[in-house]
Amino acid sequence: MKAAFVYSDDFARFSYGSDHPLKPVRLRLTYELIRACGLLGDPDPRLIEPAPAGIEDLLTFHTRDYLDVLQAANNGEYREGAEAYGLGYGDNPVFPGMFDWSRLVAGASLKAADLVDSGEASIAFNIAGGLHHALASRASGFCYINDPVLAIRRLVSRGRRVAYIDIDAHHGDGVQEAFYDTDRVLTISLHETGAMLFPGSGFEQETGEGAGSGYSVNVPLPPEADDEIFVQAFTEVVPPLVERFRPDIVVSQLGVDTFVSDPLAHLNVTTNGFCTMVAMIKSLAPKWVALGGGGYDLSNVARAWTLAWAIMNDTDAPEEIPAAYLERYAGAGFLNRRLRDEPVATESGKREMMRKETDRVIGFIRERLVPRRS
Repeated sequence: MKAAFVYSDDFARFSYGSDHPLKPVRLRLTYELIRACGLLGDPDPRLIEPAPAGIEDLLTFHTRDYLDVLQAANNGEYREGAEAYGLGYGDNPVFPGMFDWSRLVAGASLKAADLVDSGEASIAFNIAGGLHHALASRASGFCYINDPVLAIRRLVSRGRRVAYIDIDAHHGDGVQEAFYDTDRVLTISLHETGAMLFPGSGFEQETGEGAGSGYSVNVPLPPEADDEIFVQAFTEVVPPLVERFRPDIVVSQLGVDTFVSDPLAHLNVTTNGFCTMVAMIKSLAPKWVALGGGGYDLSNVARAWTLAWAIMNDTDAPEEIPAAYLERYAGAGFLNRRLRDEPVATESGKREMMRKETDRVIGFIRERLVPRRS
């Protein structure tokens, strides 16, 4: 199997609440669009059903007391003291099945890691994954369990060197923190600057400590950075660092809250730049665990991850979204029948200012390249 799609219909049965921006139904929209575009058959051997992660799996990163709090709140009832663990109103609500949801997402990422590490697949894509903000004992940024960390830790425990590439609009702070002091994992995060956006971190000076010094790489980008700026930064930073590090496996977070119409960030990426970066990750990765991530415009999520799945399978996606799909999901915000975006034009003076800031950050990183593998 070249590429595996790790997915469960149960992903979409959970809800953070009607007013919350993260809507798990986006995962069903993506899966159904992939099928409507002829990129998955029925049945299809590439479609893999995950099982929930076990408690022992979660304990490889998260603390026992935190897991106890999550488990106690799984019925959707707030427990006194839960706010100390990041739970409550706002970003990380207590909702029915919260712990079940988190375990299922984590189990899917662990399954993707197992498929790739065993050689059963060279690529595995878990669109529900990429919940990169969760800390060892605290929920953060819509994330309760940090599935990228769990997947990477499993791979590292088996002696693998892992490069983590994160192109979400928000800094992958939870993943960085988990591996900040090791040279077994190279973390690279390209995101909107923390001076303007949650979680307020991910500055270029954050480069690791101890044995991990030089192995945490951050590329903070200015607001309104578009395809040209984002792809420039990716091209100049990611390939040389990954090639020097020579990972056994690449784990990527493919968030699409970078897109121009996303309500929670201020970037101007389109499917054009996104697909360019996905194709570059594919060319760099000897084996590839691909995870989803942010994305709060439902149509962007479905379209972008459908195109990513096509790239993973070396096939062309259609130009238009099938009419039957658009009719079925008429309320999901699809503005037209095109699967791909038109490029977004940025005023030249503004782009020049963004390019200067991006060049400054890239220059800083070039002075602190990851050491060659011994």
